Amino acid sequence: MANIAINTTQNVNLDYKIASVGERILAFLIDLVLFMVYFYVIEIITSAMQMAISDNWTVFGLQQLLLFPVFFYSLYMHILFNGRTLGKYIMKTRVVMMDGSPVHWSNYLTLWMLRLIDIWMFACSIGILTIIFSEKRQRLGDMAAGTIVITTKKKVHITHTILEEVENTYEPKFLNVTVFTDKDARLIKETYQIAVRSSDYKTLNMLRKKVEGILEVESDLYDKQFIDTVLKDYNYFTQNM
Repeated sequence: MANIAINTTQNVNLDYKIASVGERILAFLIDLVLFMVYFYVIEIITSAMQMAISDNWTVFGLQQLLLFPVFFYSLYMHILFNGRTLGKYIMKTRVVMMDGSPVHWSNYLTLWMLRLIDIWMFACSIGILTIIFSEKRQRLGDMAAGTIVITTKKKVHITHTILEEVENTYEPKFLNVTVFTDKDARLIKETYQIAVRSSDYKTLNMLRKKVEGILEVESDLYDKQFIDTVLKDYNYFTQNM
């Protein structure tokens, strides 16, 4: 799944995961099922009206009026629900601006107008092809409106937290690691992971010396082993308190 980094007008960097073509198709299909249910309800209502009203033109006019919610569905749903339709809500995707600014109603209007080309005129082929082949997974409407569709699913792995895998039989080596707070442990882990990923052994060694100084210990473990052991010890004690 592709990522995109957006710098907002407040100079805040946001890292988004761009919704895949599969997620976007599923969201559309969910909306399509909603339309079918709505059409079925309209058919029941208009059939009952035809039995009560003899004027077929009146029934036809009311039927067309009841179709307006479907016609403008994506427009008012995006405006009212912050870039989401029911399908997008279920699939946890959302429309956002490329530059991180709030999406204006005119951007949603552009998206809605170009659905005619992207989706309805050519049986979704134009929209699917442009999503697949564009760098940021955009259909024509997205390109014109300056928007992208992102996924809001939060995938949290143990490596993203202060937690470490600790077996039941684990025996801690540094008994005073409880002097650290959760914030300290998180900072140590983040620094440790960055140093390991970038092979920054100097930073890793400095981190090791800092931790040793706080714990008032000396260890013959290698830098990486030492920090890893400290984090496991911390989690062992905090999980068993």
